[in-house]
Amino acid sequence: MELNVFILFMAAIFTSNILLTNFLGMCSYLSVSRQIESSLGLGFAVFFVMTCTTALNYVVYYFVLVPLDIVYLQYIIFIIVIAAFVQLIEMVIERLSPVLYYSLGIFLPLITVNCAILGVSLFMVIRNYSFIQSVTFGAGSGIGWLLAILALAGIRQKVNDTFVPAGLRGAGLSLIITGIMALGFIGFSGIAVIQ
Repeated sequence: MELNVFILFMAAIFTSNILLTNFLGMCSYLSVSRQIESSLGLGFAVFFVMTCTTALNYVVYYFVLVPLDIVYLQYIIFIIVIAAFVQLIEMVIERLSPVLYYSLGIFLPLITVNCAILGVSLFMVIRNYSFIQSVTFGAGSGIGWLLAILALAGIRQKVNDTFVPAGLRGAGLSLIITGIMALGFIGFSGIAVIQ
């Protein structure tokens, strides 16, 4: 059965959010979500890299790895493609927006090891998506990741103005908030599920 790209896009954002349902990309999500500005910058960077590398990895997989019968190298090749693309984006951001570059700090190069980006490329292969479906899934997953980190950053900034018991401050509270957000996103599961 052909999967409608609009349903795939909406499901990747809400019901099958790569971060809140598969818990991929948690490191940078928890670390950079202290400020909305830096979260927005990282979220857009992840969205852009996820969308572009999914398309690149689709081309590499179906036009290089499959014809050469070396699909067992997909993990290594996908990581190399992602790393090269992130390195290129890092140089562009450093040149065009030094403020964003320094606000992201070490987390910009760490997009290379963001497992959500690799996970989207692997899901694309496992689920036999077409090129359009793969790009749609990558873009939707990127928007879903951006939405989740922005929501957490907003909640954390609001919580900083209130009293929080010492034992709950930091990562503990962030994980509790993330769990509640994941439960909230489950409420959208009646719309569409792609897994």
